[in-house]
Amino acid sequence: MARLNVKPTRMELSNLKDRLALSTRGHKLLKDKQDELMRQFIVMIRKNNLLRDEVEAELIAAMQEFVVAKSLINESFIEELFVGTETNVELNIVEKNIMSVLVPEMNFTTSEAEVSSDVQYGYLNSSSELDEAIDRIETVLPKLLELSEIEKTCQLMADEIEKTRRRVNALEYRMIPQLQETIRYIQMKLEENERSAIVRMMKVKDMGD
Repeated sequence: MARLNVKPTRMELSNLKDRLALSTRGHKLLKDKQDELMRQFIVMIRKNNLLRDEVEAELIAAMQEFVVAKSLINESFIEELFVGTETNVELNIVEKNIMSVLVPEMNFTTSEAEVSSDVQYGYLNSSSELDEAIDRIETVLPKLLELSEIEKTCQLMADEIEKTRRRVNALEYRMIPQLQETIRYIQMKLEENERSAIVRMMKVKDMGD
């Protein structure tokens, strides 16, 4: 490990010891942050996977019911039904702090028409499959929003974990070893200087005797 290019003086030795102590504390804090981020990240990933499986299962079921309904009902009626149906969704996004990572927290509200799902069509043209497909799609909407929130949170946390990991490694494998090596070098030089000074004093004393 290459040492820092500094003069081997006691003042520099004191400064380097202070830097080493600060770097060691910083390394511990960053390591603790990295560990906690990883813990929360794993929790979020598990939650994400469970929710994704649930959402995908509901969407697949809705599409299957819609395909059956489409085979039983006039296609033009279905197209008119969905063209004439409006959904008003208001999305509110705020930020929350997780270990210094700002992640989105999404909340949404829907219009009364969306909530009630009061679709106007006759029983002769309707089918239970179409009703189920519409109900499932409406039910999965909040879960889709939650899934997007969790996935974005996981992405931001993964980025922060990577940045923290790089900083931890820089301190652990470069900065701290450099400081330790430089401190050893200066201490060795100062000890050599002290021994040389003692030898000179002894020689002077001998010459005086």
